[in-house]
Amino acid sequence: MSGEDADAPDAFARAAEPPLPLEGLDGRLTAAERSRLDPLHLRIVEASLFASAEPIEARALAARLPVGADLPRVLRALAEDYAGRGVNLRRVGDAWAFRTAPDVAAALAGAARPSRKLSRAAVETLAIVAYHQPATRAEIEAIRGVSTSRGTFETLLEAGFIRLRGRRKAPGRPVTFGTTPGFLDHFGLEQASDLPGLAEMKAAGLLDARLPPGLDMPAPLDDDALREDEEPLGEGDAFGPFTAEALEGSDDRDEREPD
Repeated sequence: MSGEDADAPDAFARAAEPPLPLEGLDGRLTAAERSRLDPLHLRIVEASLFASAEPIEARALAARLPVGADLPRVLRALAEDYAGRGVNLRRVGDAWAFRTAPDVAAALAGAARPSRKLSRAAVETLAIVAYHQPATRAEIEAIRGVSTSRGTFETLLEAGFIRLRGRRKAPGRPVTFGTTPGFLDHFGLEQASDLPGLAEMKAAGLLDARLPPGLDMPAPLDDDALREDEEPLGEGDAFGPFTAEALEGSDDRDEREPD
């Protein structure tokens, strides 16, 4: 990797045009099923999604509809209606949003508000969290081979890309990190398992084709449920760890070996 600041890798952002049916929704609507849809329900969900800058969870959408409304069928109809348009209905974790269709995104690149660039250290840290979550700071540093500064973690937290999951059941009870729905939304992913695997990265030229034999990469998972070796955060943990023990002993620089 170069020592200059870099945008988050394009490999994260690759997203094919959403197939139909979308994950979480059944097959295409029949003419009879569509005829039973209330047009008002379609308009309410459509307007809600367009008016929100952030993905909206299904339960929040359902709360805006009359009792008995069939939200899954409404979402199926909207997914079909927008499949060939400039914006598509996309699933982001347990939420839904309208997002620019991948095949026209390049044409709008100049009109998009420039996002804050992530440093090399932040990109590396984010990639490790995405592929190895839940991961502790010590585990992240072991993979990177260098210490990771407080500022790197704070940048990713402020960007909404990572979150504090829990604490590892190990000496010192270190905080574990995971990705967020904001991470999925930013990179056009439905779930962390949509991240490219080892074979895809090699095919795209992002990894040296002569990798060590037996090298493997875990399948990314972003399940909210704590693992057997994790325990819940205590009261105040949502903010405390980064001003206390989670970053104790770190400075404001990433120590790197010479390139």
